[in-house]
Amino acid sequence: MIQIEIDKDSGFCFGVTTAIEKAEYELNRMSVLTNHNCTLYCLGDIVHNGMEVERLHAQGLKTINHEELRKLHDVKVLLRAHGEPPETYEIAQRNNIEIIDATCPVVLQLQRRIKKQFDNNPDAQIVIFGKNGHAEVLGLVGQTKSHAIVIENFDDVVKLDFNRDIYLYSQTTKSLDEFHRIIEYIQNHISENACFKSFDTICRQVANRMPNISSFAVKHDLILFVSGRKSSNGKVLFNECKSINPNSHQIESALEIDWSWFDNINTVGICGATSTPKWLMEECRDYILSHFGQ
Repeated sequence: MIQIEIDKDSGFCFGVTTAIEKAEYELNRMSVLTNHNCTLYCLGDIVHNGMEVERLHAQGLKTINHEELRKLHDVKVLLRAHGEPPETYEIAQRNNIEIIDATCPVVLQLQRRIKKQFDNNPDAQIVIFGKNGHAEVLGLVGQTKSHAIVIENFDDVVKLDFNRDIYLYSQTTKSLDEFHRIIEYIQNHISENACFKSFDTICRQVANRMPNISSFAVKHDLILFVSGRKSSNGKVLFNECKSINPNSHQIESALEIDWSWFDNINTVGICGATSTPKWLMEECRDYILSHFGQ
């Protein structure tokens, strides 16, 4: 008999949970008021998980991009947990768009800190350790009128001018270890005449997933990591699983399960990213149990 455990620490982070709750509340409210299904627009996928996006789409949540936003008037638009640059709010105001703001409080606080730093010292290098083009990073860079420098990894640190002031921040979901390596390098290379300050802005709820998922991965013969392939957090966590337990496989849904993986397997661990809904991991568990007649 095969044993299956779902990782209790996997699943939506606080920011994603809040965004989805806001979307569901607003969709339900609009439906009650008008007595029929309404459309609530969402700027970008509400979460990097195709199955959850489809579930909410069926309820009336429509994903749009920034170009489509410019053409909308007199509607409601939800901003997801990643946050948005000031320009988005300006467009909404011009087009009489009502914003349902679901920006994660951790991201919102980070945006305010970066904006304050830029306003106080616009000539300094404001550096963001993050993924170029990521929605959260675009929102952070926007606080500096696009002057911030984005470094994606440790090797990018050589881009910086060590003779000028550096203020270092991080995207909330980046690796804590790599962030500390970057800090150490800058400390060792910054000019005596320049100021360097770093601000640990990595979300601990996300950062703690790494050691937790390592402990979980080592316990089982087979790991199924359930995550959308667009999820940055999912890529990081899956690579960690794979390094701890080579018999780890990333799937987006139960239909991607390959039964050959289960040869000589006694225990299966199911885990996921901060963008993976619990119901999807449970669906994978039930699919496996039904296959084995349990």
